[in-house]
Amino acid sequence: MTVISTDAASPAIDSTALRRCLGSFVTGVTVITALGEDGQAEGITANSFSSLSLDPPLIVWSLRLSSRSFNTYKNAARFAVNILAEDQVGISNRFASSGVDRFEGVAYTPGLGGVPLIKGCISYLECSLEASYPGGDHVLFVGRVERIHTNEGRPLAYGGGGYLTVQTLEA
Repeated sequence: MTVISTDAASPAIDSTALRRCLGSFVTGVTVITALGEDGQAEGITANSFSSLSLDPPLIVWSLRLSSRSFNTYKNAARFAVNILAEDQVGISNRFASSGVDRFEGVAYTPGLGGVPLIKGCISYLECSLEASYPGGDHVLFVGRVERIHTNEGRPLAYGGGGYLTVQTLEA
């Protein structure tokens, strides 16, 4: 077992060790979509998504300040959280890649305000931007959920540096 801490007598936490530690927490995989000021569809893979409040209905996700898509999301009044199904590893990889047209060959329908909803996802949350907050090298985006869609299927998961499938266990 490795123990790393920060206090006056300890060095800063190593970012590689922190990444490995955080990787032990399994998350779902989403693609956050929005429209740029020019109306161009934008999308990015994110597992930094979480529910925030049921009343009012709020969610939160974060994006690195250095992301090439940062200005699109900073200026977007609306965005959608596309929760990927277990058979959408290719979609996740595509929207995590740089230097490609992420929407090329990807089927989607326009949601509220024309924001893309990627076909085949198990759920969608269509949101308006409620607030944003600085968080180190990221910004937290809080979305007010305005419409949801839920389909049958199992979610795609990520943990320990790789994709995972989920199964239901008896309690």
